Amino acid sequence: MKILVLRFSSIGDIVLTTPVLRGIKQQVPGAVVHVATKPAYRGLIEPNPNVDKGHYLTGSLPELVAELKAEQFDFVVDLHNNLRTSLIKLQLGVKSSSFDKLNLRKWLLVNWKINTLPRQHIVDRYMAAAAPLGVKPDGLGLDYFIPAKDEVDSSTLPPGFQRGYVAFAIGAQHATKRLPVERIIELCGLLRQPVVLLGGPEDESTGHIIELAFDKEVAVSPPEPGRIPESPYYFPSSGANDTPARTVIFNACGKFSLNQSASLVRQARFVVSHDTGLMHIAAAFRKEIFSVWGNTVPEFGMYPYRTEFRVLEVKGLGCRPCSKIGYEKCPQGHFRCMRDIRFDLDLPPAHDGR
Repeated sequence: MKILVLRFSSIGDIVLTTPVLRGIKQQVPGAVVHVATKPAYRGLIEPNPNVDKGHYLTGSLPELVAELKAEQFDFVVDLHNNLRTSLIKLQLGVKSSSFDKLNLRKWLLVNWKINTLPRQHIVDRYMAAAAPLGVKPDGLGLDYFIPAKDEVDSSTLPPGFQRGYVAFAIGAQHATKRLPVERIIELCGLLRQPVVLLGGPEDESTGHIIELAFDKEVAVSPPEPGRIPESPYYFPSSGANDTPARTVIFNACGKFSLNQSASLVRQARFVVSHDTGLMHIAAAFRKEIFSVWGNTVPEFGMYPYRTEFRVLEVKGLGCRPCSKIGYEKCPQGHFRCMRDIRFDLDLPPAHDGR
């Protein structure tokens, strides 16, 4: 049985489809699994052993449809469910199923703050689209496959990072899903250990600002007992003869490919991330995640899947969520959803093992 799975974006969403791909390949007798997506995500599709062939929107939609028609699929699983995928299904003319985007319920939550969304992860809604094929959830979580050529040897990292580090994914597609740089600096300071900043070339300048903030320690007075230090540069000593624990930064933004960044995530002690693709990649490696949420909310169903995680957010803020995706700036102008987050961290102990 030849089955086509449709999902054209984005990194996180494609990682979230991997349980469906695995379920189809392993549970449908004789399944041959094809995926149609954008060429930017080829590196996510081709290493996946549950995918037999990828098709990429490199030209016009009619050209892609012609390529797909030649494959003579028996069934289409639509995990995008938009106008483009509707046109593809119509022109292929074979049996299909689609996942429920719950757009009306999301609209109610964004615009009227009425939450009628099911307490269900989006992966489970993706899986429901494969149910007509007899596919059931296997409880194994997400997949991410790194080609051997993209594995990063930790010995190639700066010396202070070769025995362990925290990965911090500082990027996100929209500004309202990212902490302001001064708050990232504050959070990095509270981690008090080596931190590798991850992101694309567009995040490199932000990473450089963060890196510069930790070039040298700044002497400040200890905070009052029980009070979180306001300065990111105060690093208390664990004993009179101990070297003060401190944050050191390696700005890896723009220096590594997506698969190489995934390798760095896999080797991290734990991961700090905004609501973005690297958060879901971290979940695929069962990493412990500190998940930072601004204008979006975990109730949309996109929180880390089947891994231990802690949410950092401002609950009860009347304007939140203001969008199911994000904006280039806060519509209200105050950006309290990020500026008011309390970084109450109960950190895992630092150790050399991964």
